Amino acid sequence: MGACRHLHRKLAPMLVLFFAVAAAPVRTVMAGDDAGLSKQQIEQFLRTAPVVKSKQTGKGITHPVHLTLSDGKMTHDAAFQSINEHERQKVMFTGRVEFNFVDSYKYNIAAYRLAELLGLDDLVPVTVERQWDGKKGSISWWLPIEMDEADRHDKHIAPPDPDAWNRQMYKVRVLNELVYDTDANLTNVLITKDWKLWRVDFSRAFRVYGDLQEPKNLVRCDRQLLARLKALDGTELAARTKGFLTKSEVKAVMTRRDKIVRQFQKLIAEKGEDAVLY
Repeated sequence: MGACRHLHRKLAPMLVLFFAVAAAPVRTVMAGDDAGLSKQQIEQFLRTAPVVKSKQTGKGITHPVHLTLSDGKMTHDAAFQSINEHERQKVMFTGRVEFNFVDSYKYNIAAYRLAELLGLDDLVPVTVERQWDGKKGSISWWLPIEMDEADRHDKHIAPPDPDAWNRQMYKVRVLNELVYDTDANLTNVLITKDWKLWRVDFSRAFRVYGDLQEPKNLVRCDRQLLARLKALDGTELAARTKGFLTKSEVKAVMTRRDKIVRQFQKLIAEKGEDAVLY
């Protein structure tokens, strides 16, 4: 009996080690923590990792689905949106009639790819196309959100660093004008605990209008962003957004790009470069 107890004491550490290896926990990536993953790895995970849980978010008009993905090594959440409506004309809740109305998940992917070309992919979460539950849609990396801009306004919460906040908002405003989102609102601007801004939900963007919505919002611009706007090539944009934007939509983006650049050049001529660019 004593020998058996001695053997048990010798085997116990080995058994603990065995079960620790056999039942190694799945690594859970905290929301917003890419754990050193490249964008390509995140995209691959979003496209292929099995969905282990889902629930409706109840946010926004299109009610995206909150998914939990796990490939056996890593677990992370994602937002899935499958809306893809096309109507010859639609009466909006404001009473305005929009002709050739589109509300499509494809614009979320187009916005991400456009953001990549402009160096704004730290403003738009990684988004790819995926089929889930029998539907094609856009799937985006879940973010560590503390609140959205509507919440911040309602609660009268001031950013701790107004200058850093404004520099991010100037980029958001440029992107808003470029994509012409007819449903842009404060709930589409998300805020993390460290006051990082993210712009999401572009399903009613990329209208074929050549005018800007709110050119008065274009008051300052990041120097590198302005340089990338000037260098944006319509052929490259069409190739990067193939299947997600039509030729007319790409052309409208480029027309709005031209007007954005002219707006900043006008301001620079009036106020000086240092007063406009940062």
